[in-house]
Amino acid sequence: MKNIAVIGSGTMGNGIAHVFAQAGYKVSIIDISEDALNKAMATIEKNLNRQVEKGTISVEVKRQALANLSTTTFMKEGVNNADLVIEAATENLDLKLKIFRELDSSTQSETILASNTSSISITKIASITKRPDKVIGMHFMNPVPIMKLVEVIRGYSTSNAVTDTIMELSKKLGKNPVEVNDYPGFIANRILMPMINEAIYSLYEGVAGVDEIDTVMKLGMAHPMGPLQLADFIGLDVCLSILNVLYSGFGNPKYAPCPLLVNMVQAGHKGVKSGSGFYQYKAGSKELMVADRFRK
Repeated sequence: MKNIAVIGSGTMGNGIAHVFAQAGYKVSIIDISEDALNKAMATIEKNLNRQVEKGTISVEVKRQALANLSTTTFMKEGVNNADLVIEAATENLDLKLKIFRELDSSTQSETILASNTSSISITKIASITKRPDKVIGMHFMNPVPIMKLVEVIRGYSTSNAVTDTIMELSKKLGKNPVEVNDYPGFIANRILMPMINEAIYSLYEGVAGVDEIDTVMKLGMAHPMGPLQLADFIGLDVCLSILNVLYSGFGNPKYAPCPLLVNMVQAGHKGVKSGSGFYQYKAGSKELMVADRFRK
């Protein structure tokens, strides 16, 4: 593989493009917004500069990584010569199906199509293509340049050859791939989201406050951040979407999202991305402050 295309230039998309470009691959980033693409390139350069300052990469590696990147707002142009396309668009089934239909008709027949989805069925996505054996999940963790895990999700029809190729490719990026089968939430979010949801229920029911819940999990279970802070970091809207996928997929009430989470998302309090969630976020401030509505 030499040519990689990434659909979507947001946090996950630009992170995925970053690691592939740094590893020596030619990467085309595709988005409908030119402004979003410019922002993505600025973010990648900023993150590469941070790596140079820390001594984890050389100036030459940074220069070559940036030279490996290109951007376009035209999907057919961006994916034309791709050996692998990774979709990293919003976690919305209809949008992903639309993208994969277009990818199926715009790429060469041997091109592998991957999704960075954190919960949506790879089998369902693959079913609308003429190459279900070449559709697979590559669930990177945020922040992509730092986190080592890639959850490789094998759809019902994904071939052994494609799975092996993506496992090896992930290792070449310096990642640790883990193969899982295609069921709602896969492994990462099937375990993580019920924990986050239970933490929100504990707050909702008045068992403890935001800081207390997160402190118990950080100090008692050695988690680097508490579940409520992590939910803010992921995005409360994303958490809600994944929980709905779990609830719908399994039909089990234990996955039903807490009403507090539903209300917060409907009110526009989505965590870090909106500036407010369980905590309050101010630009340039590193202080973690519990949101006003949750203070005692």
